[in-house]
Amino acid sequence: MSQRDTLVHLFAGGCGGTVGAILTCPLEVVKTRLQSSSVTLYISEVHLNTVNGASVNRVTRVSPGPLHCLKIILQKEGPRSLFRGLGPNLVGVAPSRAIYFAAYSGCKERLNHVFTADSTQVHMVSAGAAGFTAITATNPIWLVKTRLQLDARNRGERRMSAWECIRKVYRADGLKGFYRGMSASYAGISETVIHFVIYESIKRKLLEHKTASSIDDDEESVKEASDFVGLMMAAATSKTCATSIAYPHEVVRTRLREEGTKYRSFFQTLSLVVKEEGYASLYRGLTTHLVRQIPNTAIMMCTYEVVVYLLNG
Repeated sequence: MSQRDTLVHLFAGGCGGTVGAILTCPLEVVKTRLQSSSVTLYISEVHLNTVNGASVNRVTRVSPGPLHCLKIILQKEGPRSLFRGLGPNLVGVAPSRAIYFAAYSGCKERLNHVFTADSTQVHMVSAGAAGFTAITATNPIWLVKTRLQLDARNRGERRMSAWECIRKVYRADGLKGFYRGMSASYAGISETVIHFVIYESIKRKLLEHKTASSIDDDEESVKEASDFVGLMMAAATSKTCATSIAYPHEVVRTRLREEGTKYRSFFQTLSLVVKEEGYASLYRGLTTHLVRQIPNTAIMMCTYEVVVYLLNG
């Protein structure tokens, strides 16, 4: 791969990640709140009548739904809170996606000479290596983003800034504090691997179909709008399958990144969450995550493909 090709993939990956992050930020905030251990803050009080007619309040332990969580955020904190963490997200998403796509493309280019070109093994190893590289480089940014999204303040209260969050993390845990949750992110590489294997498989089938159609019609294969729609559908399908399988690591990662948390490591957090809240809690926020990830991934991958196509002429 030439230096120009590397720069193209860097730029395209950055553009795709940035566009997707901006459009789906509110869903990201709701998802993070649902995954956290403080989700009971959003559970409404239940009014019970006693024998003598007096009423008492009791807080239920039922997990709130995405719409209820969204409603409470809007009521208590205002619309601006739905964009909490957008700053670090924008700072991190471009380099994260750029590093990821550049590492993925570079690794795939090299492995094509080792394994069968564009085989499943090539895509799996490339996606895993790219995920590991991007996670290691950008974890501090995502920790700050998560802390800001979990920082619930009522209307009118002063909100914690990104710089205040950074200073707070450093004073409490030092540099290692910025790498909390990284073990869960490494576990999440499995999601990335599954996603790209399915995506590349569908993409290859679409290309084969288009090439066959072009040969039959004796026409030159040129990308059209329908091709990018197909790529968006491929990205959405692959991400849905991957996310549903690997989702529990998202909940564990959010718990590990909470401030003053009792959660210390990946497996300790996994077992503690199951013990205290049941297996269903490992999938809390999955609906919101899917609603966010499907369009986000489709937008990101399509933007990436469009930018690469335009820059390569």
